[in-house]
Amino acid sequence: MHLNGRRVSRETQERLEHFVALFQKWARAVNLTAPSTLDDAWNRHIADSAQIFQLQPAPFIWVDLGSGGGFPGVVTAILLAELGDGWVHLVESNHKKAAFLRTALRETGGRGSIHAVRIEDAPSIVENCDFVSARALADLGKLLAYVEPWALRNADLRAYFHKGRDYRAEIEKAHGGWGFDLLEHKSAVGQDSVVLEIFNLQRVA
Repeated sequence: MHLNGRRVSRETQERLEHFVALFQKWARAVNLTAPSTLDDAWNRHIADSAQIFQLQPAPFIWVDLGSGGGFPGVVTAILLAELGDGWVHLVESNHKKAAFLRTALRETGGRGSIHAVRIEDAPSIVENCDFVSARALADLGKLLAYVEPWALRNADLRAYFHKGRDYRAEIEKAHGGWGFDLLEHKSAVGQDSVVLEIFNLQRVA
């Protein structure tokens, strides 16, 4: 099987398929995502999420903020399972969603753990990481504030954020309070979407 043009093993495909089935089952009872995206979960969520890991396809430590329905956190955890190394710390304060995420990791064998806490409290629990991810969570300035504690501890930290068509306005606004380097990766799934890769983050006085 290929995912965004990259081959994944049969076992990983089965893990992802099982995750989609769990997601669609739970989403009927728990508000995991917009109902309109349920039927096309593979393209709208799995392929879109996978491109985050595919930018850094090695066994690193991730923190996924506001993991919600498991995108991209559970997908990253499943792809790490193929490597047999690395870990994802999924941060989700909603306890119903956190219960879903725990079930998803347990049943798919994804390499991750769930932290049912507010994002602001997560850096005291997960002290260090290599990468941070978030999808459909907040505007860029707020995301950078969430990331700052980890960036202060790790000068090499990189953050990956899915953004839609208005991302340039978010970047301009964020530069009012933050200095950072930026790479823009065109989405493999959405024509108007990008994945922003941010590094060398520092607060502007």
